[in-house]
Amino acid sequence: MSTDAIVVLKEDHKTVKRLFKEFQSAGDAAKRRKAEIVGKILEELTVHTYLENEVMYPEVRKLLPDIEDDVLESYEEHHVADVLCFELATMSPDDEHFDAKVSVLIENVTHHIDEEEQEWFPKVREGLGRNQLQEIGARMEELRPSAPKKPSQPKALKKALDAMTA
Repeated sequence: MSTDAIVVLKEDHKTVKRLFKEFQSAGDAAKRRKAEIVGKILEELTVHTYLENEVMYPEVRKLLPDIEDDVLESYEEHHVADVLCFELATMSPDDEHFDAKVSVLIENVTHHIDEEEQEWFPKVREGLGRNQLQEIGARMEELRPSAPKKPSQPKALKKALDAMTA
């Protein structure tokens, strides 16, 4: 698989969108199945946002100062997703707000993905060379095994708290 940072992130996006579809088609009565899917969604999003926040966003912000506003907006969108993920991690699928909260998470993350893929990634690809994108992607893949997998893990909590104090 390519280590191009944009390719790596788009693969993560595909995985998350597939999980969203699974959740949406699970049916109202499939509480246990929905809980399993949400567990996978939380893990994927926690790892993905961690890698972007730790590697991709700081690099792009440093190398392409013209798109700093896009990076700052992405940090904020991640923060919203982090809060929703943390809340969902504490909930049961029997909670009356569970499905609604997952729906809000899906809407927010889908908007974020669309914005990244249609607006942000083309600017990044244009501004950075292939070698730079490969290096950034390789660093993200190197960090992936040690990335937090649950919103309640210290590294994930630190990321959410940093966003509130930045």
